[in-house]
This record gives sequence, structure tokens and C-alpha cells, in this order.
Amino acid sequence: MEEKKFDPFQLVGFILIAGIITWMMYRNSEARNEALQQQEILDQEAVNPTQENTPSNDAVISSDSLELENLTRTYGDFGDWFVDKKQDVVVLENDQLWMEIQSKGGQIRTLRLKEFENYLLEPLYLINEENSDFSIEVSSVDGRITHTNDMYFIPRLENQENAQVLIMDTSPGNAQGISFRYELQNTGFMLDFDVQSRGLSEQLSPRYPPRMTWTTQVFRNSKSIDYENRYTRLSYGYERNKDKKLGQRKQISRTTEDVRWISYKQHFFSSILIPDQPFKSVIVSSQNIAKNKELEERFTKKLTSIAELSTVASDVNESYQFYFGPTDFYLFRSMDGDLEKSIEMGWGIFGWINRFLFMPLFNFLSSYIPHGMAIILMTIIVRLCMSPVTYKSYVSQVKMRILKPEVQEIGEKYKDNPVKRQQETMALYTKAGASPLSGCIPALLQLPVFYALFLFFPAAFSLRQKSFLWADDLASYDSILDLPFNIPFYGDHVSLFPILASVAIFFYTRMTMSQQTLPSQPGMPNMKVLMSIMPVFMLFFFNNYASGLSLYYFVSNLLTILLMLVIKNYIINQDKVHAQIEVKKKRKPKPGGFTARLQKAMEEAERQKQLRNRK
Repeated sequence: MEEKKFDPFQLVGFILIAGIITWMMYRNSEARNEALQQQEILDQEAVNPTQENTPSNDAVISSDSLELENLTRTYGDFGDWFVDKKQDVVVLENDQLWMEIQSKGGQIRTLRLKEFENYLLEPLYLINEENSDFSIEVSSVDGRITHTNDMYFIPRLENQENAQVLIMDTSPGNAQGISFRYELQNTGFMLDFDVQSRGLSEQLSPRYPPRMTWTTQVFRNSKSIDYENRYTRLSYGYERNKDKKLGQRKQISRTTEDVRWISYKQHFFSSILIPDQPFKSVIVSSQNIAKNKELEERFTKKLTSIAELSTVASDVNESYQFYFGPTDFYLFRSMDGDLEKSIEMGWGIFGWINRFLFMPLFNFLSSYIPHGMAIILMTIIVRLCMSPVTYKSYVSQVKMRILKPEVQEIGEKYKDNPVKRQQETMALYTKAGASPLSGCIPALLQLPVFYALFLFFPAAFSLRQKSFLWADDLASYDSILDLPFNIPFYGDHVSLFPILASVAIFFYTRMTMSQQTLPSQPGMPNMKVLMSIMPVFMLFFFNNYASGLSLYYFVSNLLTILLMLVIKNYIINQDKVHAQIEVKKKRKPKPGGFTARLQKAMEEAERQKQLRNRK
């Protein structure tokens, strides 16, 4: 075993370590004492402040100068416009509008429509809580890009006899600056807005023209966010008399030229920008944010426009008008331009029917009677006008029902030869003076009316917040029961008018199916099943739609059923029709006609098939 010996180096090491630790403890004690003494001095100065430790005015000025120096380094000669100044807010108000315009950015901070409320019966805001931003972007010759929404403006309010005028200027009285001018008349939904720059011809870049950016997150103002979002969209007028609307996709963007107006239509309310001279080029975009859970279903869409501005000697001199108000067809018609095109009334014949038939008719009726009764009376008028079509359709159904036994007999006789079966069936129809299409054509004639009314009710601003029976708003759904859960494709409530409309459609389809033979070919969908599913489909589809539309379809189908019963029992004599068919069957059929051409085409197809089989 190794013998333990005394190690002198080990002893020296212990002594050195002990010395270092003792020295460090001594130094920490001195530092602690100095800190305590310094804290006592600071406490005494806090109780008895002296001139030496009080910040001087020179120090404050020095701090402001440093901020200005930094801003000048960032923004060049415009640095003073970005110095954080006192936040001034100026109120402009007339009979219809109430708005606040803030000094930072010189833009509208709050805008409320005084005559209207949202679905919660709260004040209706188009601009609030920083949901909207308007800014002019300018580029300097040295490559700096600045935005007016970061600048601080100094306000000056002038009260005129018929209007209020607000001037917002970055540097009033100076040779250089940017100013916004707002003018609000004592009544109306229009706001005049001018943008001017002065003395900036040498600072602004001629290569990059100023640009205007207008962004708005559209507030939700109706009970059903999905229904409102469907009719919230950006539209614009361009060239001479053209207009276009952005689609309903999650996100869409488009570039266009010669834009005369830009409309942010949020179903029943609109914010519209109208330049004095058309924009040369505009990028418009729409983003669907209704399903964004972080926004708590407070917004429907985010709409943005970026327009290139024209300059005069490199200075900006632009004049606009803003419209903030209801999306009212007749109000838009009374204004200059074609703003009524921003309202979705349908294209082609559908738009024509709405503009020149349903809109004037409903406007006339609702000016004398309540809106719910006006819908019922308009439905009666429409159904009476369509009664000749209903009569034609029913007569065709009667003829097809009389011929049904013979058609079945032909089917049994030629069950192994589909082409021959079709030829013989068509020959029977031709002799009897009947046609399966005669029942379809009247229904097709009603489609333009059906689709036009489908677009009419969402566009009828006069229906908003008008009650009828249990429906408190004919422009929204008529819930009679709120569910504690959400049913996919149906919703979290039960609307009564869609149920009544679906029941009426069910009985109408049952009557229709009993009157005619519906085709059922191998590989083809069963029409009886499809028509039976239709009422269920309508029930789900209309549960979140405007109750005024469901009321119309309920009354319309009810009237159609009554008309069919009257025609069946008091107008059409089935025995007489049968006798007429027998007489026609004995006559020699006239050559030509659609049925003859169809039969000839089928015969030619059969002949070609036989030739191919021989090969």
C-alpha cells in the first residue's frame, strides 16, 4: 500500500484559495456599503429635489430636436410632418351623418349613420375601431416612401351657411405641405373630399406617381352573417358605362383602368368613392374574413382599393366624393352617374324584370300598405299574370294522363327495343296533339320571374327591419326557435316561413306528379324522387334567407295549388279533352313541327346504329 506523504504544493493551494475568497468577500462588502450610501443620497434628493437633478427645458428641447433629427433622417424634408403632436379630433355632423376626423392621418376615425341601427338595435357604424384606413402614398426623388396615415395634420374648421368645411394641413402657412379638405352639407349622405400637395414638385419622384389606398373591414349589421356576407362585395364602374363585381371567393384581386367609382357594398349599406376624374389604374381586392374566429364574427369581408393618382407639375390635386349611406336603388337613381349598378339586380332579362317591373310595383304597393301585405298582394298579381301559363301547363298534364295507358301499352310491346318504343310514343303524341315538352315550356317561362324575385328581395332595402306577423325583419330570417347547437347546412335556429313554403311546395309537387308521367330510364335519375326531395332542399336552403322571400314562395305555391284546383274542377272538362284527343288521333298529322323533326332524327339514329352493327 502506498505511503501517504506531506505535499507542500497542496498546502500552498489551500492558502491561496482561502485568500482569494476572503478578498472577494471584502470587496462585495465595500460595494454593498457604497450602494446603500448612493441609495440614501437618491432618497434625499427625491424628498428635497435640487435644481441640479431637475431636467432643464434645454434637455426637453434637445430631446425634441433629436426626434426631429431622426425623423428627418428617415423621411427627409418631410420629417416635421411625422413629429408626434397633440391628437386633435374634429366632429362633422349633419342630419344623416356623424363623423370624427383625427389629426393623425387626417382621416375619418368614426362614422355613424344617424337614422339606422344594426341587428342588435345599436348605433350603426360604417367606420369605427380602426376598421378603415385611407392613405396617400408619395415617393421622393431619393427613394423614400411616405404615407399620409403616419403624418400629423393640423385642423381648421369653418362653419358655412349650408355646410361645414374642415381643412387638415401638415404645415399650414408654409410653402410646402399636404392638405385634406372635407366639406359636409347640412343634409345628405355625400362628403366632398379634396387632396392637395404644394411646393413638392422638386421632392416627389416623377417615376413613381402617388397612390391612394383605401381599406375597410366591413362590419356585420344583420342577424345572419352568412346571408349578409353573400351580398357584401366590392363593385366598380369603369370606362363609359360598364360595371363589374368581384366574386365571392375567399380571396380575389383584379386590376382595371378608367375607374369611375368604387363601391364597398355591405348588403344594405354602402361606402362609395367617386373621383372627379376616373382613376387611371386601380387594383381592387376582396378577402372573406367572416369565418375568422379571432374576429368573433364582427366582420364579413376586407375590401381594398389601390389607385394610381394623376399629378400636375408633380403635385397632387385630386377631388373626390364619398357616399356613406343605405344601398337604396331609388336613392342611387336620383344621384348623378350609375351607382344603382352597384346593386345586384341580375343580368340581362332578370335585371330588366327587377328594375322595370318588381321594383316599381313593390315601391308603389308598400307606399300604401304594410310591407308584408305588399309582398302578398304583389304575389297575387304575379300569379294572376302567370295564370295563362299555369292553365297551359295543366292542360298538357291532363293530356299526358289520358294518354298514359296507351304509352304504357307501347312500353310493354317494345320493351326490348328502346328506340322503337320512343318512336311509337312520339307518333302517339303527334296524332293526339300532345307533347311532353308542352308541360315543360310553361315552367321554363316562369324561370326568369323565379330568378328575378330571388335577386329582388335581397336588394329591397325598404324591407330592412320591417316586421310582419312573427317575423321582426322581412330582410332577415324569421326565427321561432333558437337551437343550442348548429345543424350543418341548416343553422342554429328554426324559421317558420321556409317550413310553410316547403309544405306548400310538397303538396304542389304531389299534385303535379299525379297529373303526368315522369320519365324513368335506366341510368337516369328518378324524377319522382328528385321532386320529392325538392321541398326538403328548399327547407334547408331558405332557413337563413330573408323571410320576405320565403313568404313570397309560400303564398305563390299556395295560389298555384288553388289555381290548379279551380282549373281542374271548374274550367277543364277531362271528358271533353279526351274526345278532342280521339278526334285528333284520327286526323292525318301535319308534316313538320318539332315532334316530327325529333322523330325523324330518332329514325336516322336507329338507321345509323343498324349500319354500324352490320359492319
